[in-house]
Amino acid sequence: MAARSFYVTTPIYYVNAAPHLGHAYTTIAADVLARHHRQRGEDVFFLTGTDEHGEPVALAAEREGVSPQELADRNAERFRALAPRIDATNDFFIRTSDAEHGARVQEILEQVRANGHVYEGIYEGWYCPRCADFKTEQEIAEGNTCPIHKIPLTREHEHNWFFRLSAFQEPLERLLTESPEFVRPRSRYNEALSFVRSGLQDVSLSRRKLTWGIPVPWDPEQVVYVWWDALLNYVTALAYARPGQDLTAVYWPATCQLIAKDILKFHTVYWPALLMAADLPLPEQVFVHGYLLMDGEKMSKSLGNVLDPFAVIDRFGSDALRFYLLRDVPFGQDGSVSAAAFEERYERELANDYGNLASRSVAMVRRYRHGVVPQVPCDPAIAAEFEGLPGRVAALLDAIEITQALEEVWQRVRRLNRYVEERAPWVLAKDEAAAGELDVVLATLIEGVRALTVLLAPWLPVTASRLLEALGAPEIGYDAAALGARSVTAVAALEPLFPKQP
Repeated sequence: MAARSFYVTTPIYYVNAAPHLGHAYTTIAADVLARHHRQRGEDVFFLTGTDEHGEPVALAAEREGVSPQELADRNAERFRALAPRIDATNDFFIRTSDAEHGARVQEILEQVRANGHVYEGIYEGWYCPRCADFKTEQEIAEGNTCPIHKIPLTREHEHNWFFRLSAFQEPLERLLTESPEFVRPRSRYNEALSFVRSGLQDVSLSRRKLTWGIPVPWDPEQVVYVWWDALLNYVTALAYARPGQDLTAVYWPATCQLIAKDILKFHTVYWPALLMAADLPLPEQVFVHGYLLMDGEKMSKSLGNVLDPFAVIDRFGSDALRFYLLRDVPFGQDGSVSAAAFEERYERELANDYGNLASRSVAMVRRYRHGVVPQVPCDPAIAAEFEGLPGRVAALLDAIEITQALEEVWQRVRRLNRYVEERAPWVLAKDEAAAGELDVVLATLIEGVRALTVLLAPWLPVTASRLLEALGAPEIGYDAAALGARSVTAVAALEPLFPKQP
């Protein structure tokens, strides 16, 4: 029987500037899901990449005095370099300047046109060059500005090709009312439904004033409006991600598409409408997360309030960054981040709660039992508190409750720390009559740490590998996640997992 497929995507990132922590955030979240589903034996495909066409890139290139292609080539490599630095295990990195992507976009749009959903017309209205977005009246902020970038909107008048979005008013309402899980969390679902119910207007499919983009196949003097080009990457990548193979039938429709809330309209309204128009299946779910905030503002290149993920990794390691971003801000919500909060989490939870628990558990087995783990059952009280834990974590991750799943595991990390204090193995070690009790405590701690580390591997892959190696139990398959699922016989010396910082 073939393994169940799991296809997860991040949005593709604009190459108008270098990557920042917000980009790392979404990619890390997608990687946690990809790693977890691989643990469960599923056939996983994880896609990320860069969005390289359109006005924002053309304008950024003009400001720097380089061609759009030069800017795209330079910054795409920075985004490509981010993935291994944060230990992301993406299966492919798409660039929308790839010739294969462009050819497939043209093919799909020809199908959309053949199905009667494209016509010529005049667009006149308000436009944000940084969003590359034609704004509806409901989307315009005070002073005729963009609510996201806080810049004045421009008045555009263009003879374009249009996509007949209005034809999908009823199909989209039906989709959202009959499949409320299509957009999550619920607050974002309500936004999408509200936008559709406000009345859909036809939107530009092309841009006549731009040259940096994919030529419209039936009108090469125009380029495809960047959002249609970008959205289609989730499908087009599968056609050429593996040389000589078309993976579309294997992985499409996507299982989960992660996006930030500023691109909700495009992914929960335009995207399903385009797929319907092209006779393509819809993704199973679009999950919309909030913003990482600094000083109350969204972290954004254009606003200038960014943290450098590379600097954080250089000092603390990638696992610490992965943990903090998905621990401090409940995934799906807006949340503030800061260097002070990061360092506090690192010290209190990673170094003390988890790192110290692992170190002292290993050290006590080495000290009191010469590194040999007693082969006795775990303490029934602890076993009861671990009962069903892998299933609960899997259910939360299936619901994209990434922060809640991490908390479910962390509750047991804290419980094992309390167990150490309650049982005081250093006291038991002084009493020969308590040797049996000490064996149970040591076996329970080692097995508890092992099982929790298997569950934590998607969040802390580097640390998990080091610790499980020291325990002589490197397997991270999900059948190894239950307490008592594996037997650790001996432990090796373990250096501090999260060293104290000066």
